[in-house]
Amino acid sequence: MIDVFIDVTLLAFLAITAVAIVRMTNLFAIVMLFGIFSFLSAAMFVVMDAVDVAFTEAAVGAGISTVLMLATIALTKDQNEKQSRSHRSWLPLAVVIVTGAALVYGTLDIPAFGDPEAPAQMYVAPYYLERSIAETGVPNVVTAVLASYRGFDTLGEVVVVFTAGIAVLLLIGGKRQKSNTRKNEKKRK
Repeated sequence: MIDVFIDVTLLAFLAITAVAIVRMTNLFAIVMLFGIFSFLSAAMFVVMDAVDVAFTEAAVGAGISTVLMLATIALTKDQNEKQSRSHRSWLPLAVVIVTGAALVYGTLDIPAFGDPEAPAQMYVAPYYLERSIAETGVPNVVTAVLASYRGFDTLGEVVVVFTAGIAVLLLIGGKRQKSNTRKNEKKRK
């Protein structure tokens, strides 16, 4: 009973945070709410006994991503720019609702969480549990799956994080170059 209460509470906080992110107009507050959302997601992963995923979510989602977004805001935001609240478009809301409905519809056919008759439990999990130690020599099954069997997937995740870091550095570098160009133009006058 307490498990259901914790699940519902975390899900409610995730929904409240998501709505707050959509309604917010201050970029700093949005980044902070994204960090909170990541921590709540990490807590949800812990409840589902996926502690390794929770650590990754907390480190990357709440840690590195939040720092990179805050740095980007600090270095790219024009201080003279006024926030415009001229109108609210209903098109983005309609796109989000249609996409959300399609995603919910797509999840209706998914087996229940922990269902022993699910395809992942029938074929994939037994294969890894039976053969991972013999094939990889790694005593931890999770580490064997992530490092040996899903090495390219892990490499892809590293490439995504690296690319995001390069993009932030390019944004920061472009802002600094523009600032230096403006200063040089003012000195010439």
